[in-house]
Amino acid sequence: MKKILVTGGAGFLGSHLCERLLDGGNEVSCIDDLSTGSRDNIVHLLNQPGFTFLHRDISADAIPLTPVDEIYNLACPASPKQYQAAPVQTIKTSVLGANAVLAVALRTGAKILQASTSEVYGDPGEHPQRETYWGNVNPIGERACYDEGKRCAEALFFSYHRQHGVDIRIARIFNTYGPRLRSDDGRVVSNFIAQALRGEDLTVYGGGSQTRSFCYVDDTISGLIALMRSSVIGPVNLGNPVETTIEELARLIISLTGSRSKVVYRALPADDPVRRCPDITTATTALGWRPGVDLTAGLERTIGYFRERLEG
Repeated sequence: MKKILVTGGAGFLGSHLCERLLDGGNEVSCIDDLSTGSRDNIVHLLNQPGFTFLHRDISADAIPLTPVDEIYNLACPASPKQYQAAPVQTIKTSVLGANAVLAVALRTGAKILQASTSEVYGDPGEHPQRETYWGNVNPIGERACYDEGKRCAEALFFSYHRQHGVDIRIARIFNTYGPRLRSDDGRVVSNFIAQALRGEDLTVYGGGSQTRSFCYVDDTISGLIALMRSSVIGPVNLGNPVETTIEELARLIISLTGSRSKVVYRALPADDPVRRCPDITTATTALGWRPGVDLTAGLERTIGYFRERLEG
């Protein structure tokens, strides 16, 4: 049994991670300021033995210094709508929050994993994206608070590793979807499902030919745990290498929901990547990991969750 700290543990990914770690017989401490996470995501865990929730902002509040074996740092707004609404706090969480958890890892000897993002690649000039690609990011654009915040966090993790010997892991997470996504968080899967179930037109930005790769949440969580338990430092891409256009996604969701919604087009936001798809060779060869849930099956599960929430 391990003692594990999960920051951002009441968020979409964090709550699934806490649940999986508890199911594995571990003690889990969850820290979240609930700015984008929700107690609803972890309410079923609150009375479970071995689970503790702390309402804290890791960029400003002290983190209790108790014995801990592993730290997963997932704290940060993750959708463009969320982080563009609070750009200063996003940078603080990415950088000051990372420094705070790294200091805990240094003092306790804990292994620590940073949940980074495919956004560090920006609008990539390389396709698919390998971990060796340095990226094409606008450092002063509307997305920079997140893109550059995560890039700085990676640099900080490697600096702690080189200077202090902290045992780090870096995961670069590509688009992940599944139950517990917020219907209003602005991510494409949640947007389309909510619009389809409400009978509204699905809003596609640009011509719809831009691509993403969509990984079901259970697969992403398995990848994070596999990376933590390995000897690989990273960075390691975690995502689904099957490329899907945004228009294809919209029409698939309309079909799966049985909606009469139509697809409408709006101007593409600034710095929105044209193509995004991971090279997962490192994850496959070094971790033995690859996603197992295909897009249709994952969307059906996610639509079921949204249907219950919206009807409720």
